[in-house]
Amino acid sequence: MYAKPLKHSKMRTDKEVLVKGVKLLAYTVVLMFTGPTLIYQAFKNETHPMYYPVLILGCIAAIGAILLGFKAINTLMASLFGKGKNH
Repeated sequence: MYAKPLKHSKMRTDKEVLVKGVKLLAYTVVLMFTGPTLIYQAFKNETHPMYYPVLILGCIAAIGAILLGFKAINTLMASLFGKGKNH
């Protein structure tokens, strides 16, 4: 007479992958502040002989922050929603 309740498969969070994603996110935050700071310091001291190396290092850190941010968010989503083992 009564319908059986549907069995819901509980989605479990992969805690190891979640910790990996949070670590990547922490590295991203560090690079988000380091990159622009290095670029600012380089432009502030344009006559210094280390102008180009500091500017290049700042640009690499800024680009790294963007790429690492995408990887961190992808890893967090994989841990929360179980998108397979391709993280």
